[in-house]
Amino acid sequence: MTGHIVRFENVTKNYLGQVALNNVSFDLPQGKIAALVGPNGSGKSTILKLAAGLAHPSQGSVTVREKTVNRRAAEDVAYLSESDVLYPFLTVQETIKFNAGLFADFDMEKAREILSFMELEPNKKVKHLSKGNCGRLKILLALSRRAPLILMDEPLAGLDPLVRDSIIRSMISYMNLQEQTIFMSTHEVSEVEPVLDLVISLSEGRIMGMEEVETIREKHGLSLVDWMKKTMAK
Repeated sequence: MTGHIVRFENVTKNYLGQVALNNVSFDLPQGKIAALVGPNGSGKSTILKLAAGLAHPSQGSVTVREKTVNRRAAEDVAYLSESDVLYPFLTVQETIKFNAGLFADFDMEKAREILSFMELEPNKKVKHLSKGNCGRLKILLALSRRAPLILMDEPLAGLDPLVRDSIIRSMISYMNLQEQTIFMSTHEVSEVEPVLDLVISLSEGRIMGMEEVETIREKHGLSLVDWMKKTMAK
C-alpha cells in the first residue's frame, strides 16, 4: 500500500451537459483530516460522491486504497451525506441497529459512547429530531464505522454554533488516525481549521490550491480563510 488512500487522475464529471469537475488530479495521504473548501457549486460534493462510488467519472479515474471505485466501495468507505438519508419512522436506537446490520465494520460499543456524548435520546423517532440532532446522528453513524476512509459532506450543517467546537473535536477522539482518514467538505472553514491537516480549495470544478494547513500558517503566515481567498483570486 502506498502513502495515499484516495487518488483522482484527470477526472472530469459532467451532469446533463454541465461540467461539475474539470480535469481534477490529486492524491490524498492516509491518516489525515482533510477538507474541501470553496463556494457552492464548486465541485466539493461531487468529489466526495465519486470517492464513495455513488457517481462515476465522465473521464479519468478514481481509486480508493488502489482499487477503482465502484458501488462496492462501501467496504472501505463510510459516507455522511449532506441530504437526509435517515428513515423518519425509526427511533435513534433502531437507526443505529439498522446500520450495524448493514456494515460488518460497525462498532456498537463506539456507537453507544458517541450516543451518550451527543446527548441523543435513543427512543426518540428520527422524524421528531431537530435538524441539528439529525446531524449529530449522521455523524455518529459515520464515526461508528471502522472504515479506512470517512467521507463527510458538510457535517456541521444545521448544528448550533455553540456546540460545533465540541462536535469537531469528537470527530478526532472517536477515530483512529493510524488506520482512518477523514475527508470532508465544509463552509465552516475557520471552525474546522484547528483540526485539519490538509485543505483543497475548489472553484468552478477546478482545484485552485492544495496545501498542508501547517504550511499555510507557518510558511505563508495566513489563516485558512485568507489562504482560501488568495487561491480563489488566481
